[in-house]
Amino acid sequence: MRYTLVIPAYNEAALLPSTLASVRQAMQACSHPGELVVVDNNSSDDTAEVARAGGARVVFEAHNQISRARNAGAQASESEALVFLDADTRLPPGLLQTALDLLAGGACCGGGASVVFDRPNQDVERALRLWERLSRRFRLAAGSFVFCLREGFDAVGGFSESVYAGEEIWLSRALARWGKARGMRFEIVAEPPVVTSARKLDWHSRPFLVFYALLVVLFPFITRYRWLCGLWYRRPPHPP
Repeated sequence: MRYTLVIPAYNEAALLPSTLASVRQAMQACSHPGELVVVDNNSSDDTAEVARAGGARVVFEAHNQISRARNAGAQASESEALVFLDADTRLPPGLLQTALDLLAGGACCGGGASVVFDRPNQDVERALRLWERLSRRFRLAAGSFVFCLREGFDAVGGFSESVYAGEEIWLSRALARWGKARGMRFEIVAEPPVVTSARKLDWHSRPFLVFYALLVVLFPFITRYRWLCGLWYRRPPHPP
């Protein structure tokens, strides 16, 4: 099964090299043929140059929106399967193979993976345990890693461009419904987990992150407005 691995990236020159290194290793170990696409989402740093140096094909998306960047990467390919990985997330050996084997088997329409952070934090680990329960119970993929059949992705319209965050939740639900109607499941792979950056813990206080999470849960409509989704789009001028 041919696949395209899409990485949306906005000013990710610092973390992209380690992500691309993990992807190259996973792709080399994978029996399915594939390509790597990085979507430069109107970066002001060297994201595009770093991506090309790391062996990726670069696609440019001018509108700074995560869902548009993901969709642009998908539209630039003709592969049977799509895999989406965040630019600050490392892909462990074996996960890519597992995800594509599930799709190739014909009983899975898509899915996600477990997530761990790149450094221990007690509060974060409690939040992740809660997320794992919700993810498995309701079949919701974390945006860090999403995989699906191209047919299903196209049928549900891809990632929603009416939201600036949480687009993976809407896609998970839509794909699960599409798959169920065809006797296929939406699968959350337990092992191995993807390893994602905990850098937001350095950029924001714990009370702010908790408040913001509650705000999104209670008022999900705020994700329709970019200016209210600063957690995903705004960074400190000089990150620690």
